[in-house]
Amino acid sequence: MAAKVKVSVAKQIIEILASRNQSLVTAESCTGGLIAAALTDVPGSSAALYGGYVTYANSAKSRMIHVQARLIRDYGAVSNQVARAMADGARNTAHADFAVSATGIAGPDGGSEKKPVGLVYVAVSSDLATVVIEHRFGDIGRDAIRKATVEAALDLVLQVLTSDPPQ
Repeated sequence: MAAKVKVSVAKQIIEILASRNQSLVTAESCTGGLIAAALTDVPGSSAALYGGYVTYANSAKSRMIHVQARLIRDYGAVSNQVARAMADGARNTAHADFAVSATGIAGPDGGSEKKPVGLVYVAVSSDLATVVIEHRFGDIGRDAIRKATVEAALDLVLQVLTSDPPQ
């Protein structure tokens, strides 16, 4: 009897979305496209992944996915409000069923007392709701923060997909 192989989170996401004929779009800042890359590592991901927006600059957030400039001004690019607006804006712009966004401070610079290096917000948007989770990974290094963000984002997408009723 063959050992049960653990299915990756990205593969599970693609399989669920494809089986439901649904799509996912990404909106990434601090991860610079790594979430989309993790999803496209899955063969057949084109059946469910619409694509992704890398909105690293604040102006890209506004121009590409319609994040209101006042949200960035009032709360900062790394905030619950902007993560939510990124996910909602990407989903609406792409006409996708789901969107995942990530915005954070990967370091080594850019942190402050209120918003330290390692602070990241991940959001998932659907037509039912938008969920935003704050993570404080600590100053574990830029690459480690980005990797942890990708894992957190994929975990949240899977959690939303398995808790929402199929549409």
